[in-house]
Amino acid sequence: MKTLLISAAFAAAVIAPSAASAQAIPAAVVAVVDLDRVTSQCNACKTAKAALTSQVAAEESREKALLAPLKTEQESIQGAVDALKGKEPDAALQGRIKAFQTKYQQAQESAGRGRAQLQANAAFVQKQVQDKLGPIYQQVMQRRGANVMVELGATLAMAANVDVTNDVLNALNTSMPTIATVAPAAPAPKQPQGR
Repeated sequence: MKTLLISAAFAAAVIAPSAASAQAIPAAVVAVVDLDRVTSQCNACKTAKAALTSQVAAEESREKALLAPLKTEQESIQGAVDALKGKEPDAALQGRIKAFQTKYQQAQESAGRGRAQLQANAAFVQKQVQDKLGPIYQQVMQRRGANVMVELGATLAMAANVDVTNDVLNALNTSMPTIATVAPAAPAPKQPQGR
């Protein structure tokens, strides 16, 4: 009798976990969203795109203003070097060349910082939109009874009644009336502490 109880307990312990893990997966109820349309037609996205375009134009103008005087100076120096016909430049011309190289390097660094800021701004805008969309997906899926949401580009064919793009777009417009288009400054690197 004791052996029978131990065997029954052992069988129950082995069979019970496999029965629990064999639960059926619910049928997929799919919703489809056109993210390109959502991110291009949301009100705040349109405003942010215009602001980013303006920032790019301003950066291009700033770079041109930095480089125009340098181009003139480079042509002047090149003319002086060409006039030497292969001879070594004197100390004054060497000083002009060195000063030009320093200015040119500084202009390149400044332009690089400007372009990096533009990239940071664009990434910051995209992150804000993505942060808002996560909870919106969940809300729309719950409201529409879906348990899977896919992007329109990942579908081969679909019925019109599974498209939730308008729901997502309306929710995004409501929850995100504006987007900041200037990324916060990166934290300054920490200086090692001396002893």
